[in-house]
Amino acid sequence: MNTKQHYSDYPWRNIFEKYFSDIINDQKTKIEEPGPYISISRDFGCMANNIARQLSKELTKRNKTSGINKEWKWINKTILEESAKALDLSPSKIEYVFHSQKKSMMDEIIGAMSQRYYKSDKKIRNTIIEVIRNIAKTGNVIIVGRGGVAFAADNPKSLHIKLTAPIEWRVERISKSYNKSKAEALKFILEVDKERKFLIDSFMGFDTDLSIFDIVFNRKTLKENEIVYSIVNMLEMKKLI
Repeated sequence: MNTKQHYSDYPWRNIFEKYFSDIINDQKTKIEEPGPYISISRDFGCMANNIARQLSKELTKRNKTSGINKEWKWINKTILEESAKALDLSPSKIEYVFHSQKKSMMDEIIGAMSQRYYKSDKKIRNTIIEVIRNIAKTGNVIIVGRGGVAFAADNPKSLHIKLTAPIEWRVERISKSYNKSKAEALKFILEVDKERKFLIDSFMGFDTDLSIFDIVFNRKTLKENEIVYSIVNMLEMKKLI
């Protein structure tokens, strides 16, 4: 069963692009007081999209009840799309960064010689970082994965979530979702977990652990709505909403 969904399949794509286009593309845009944002990191197999979707709806509803005309957005693959747009490249040309890979020196040389719109590895990584940084500063946004936790310093009004679960539980889910044997699923999980940690470490500049997160939730024992309302309660206690 293929669980992957392309960015263009999401109905809010055009709304999101309009919402962030000025901030990402207009260098003159100033954000005087960053609004709150949430990052949700997850171990592979601990699905986060439904949680982010429910959370954005609940927070938007609370804003409206309080007379605040601001909608909460949640994003995932949009970061890849916006970074590629800023670089004038296909998303496939920069996706390697999110898989803990680097261009070799030979790749850099060949690319520079053969591609009219060649961008260095450093340029690509710096652009991705700047896109995430600007999104985090806008506030009223939930960043799923993509190293969103690394940008807390750019917006102190933030809450950082980690979703985890026992490896056996995750193996069972990935085995069914991707039609893999349990041995294959375990290998896949360990590879993706390593990639995701490498991405966060590279953005933050040090070997990270769970202490970088504010809250850690166990996806095996907690239902999605329990996680959502726990996050809302924590946001209220921290006076972020």
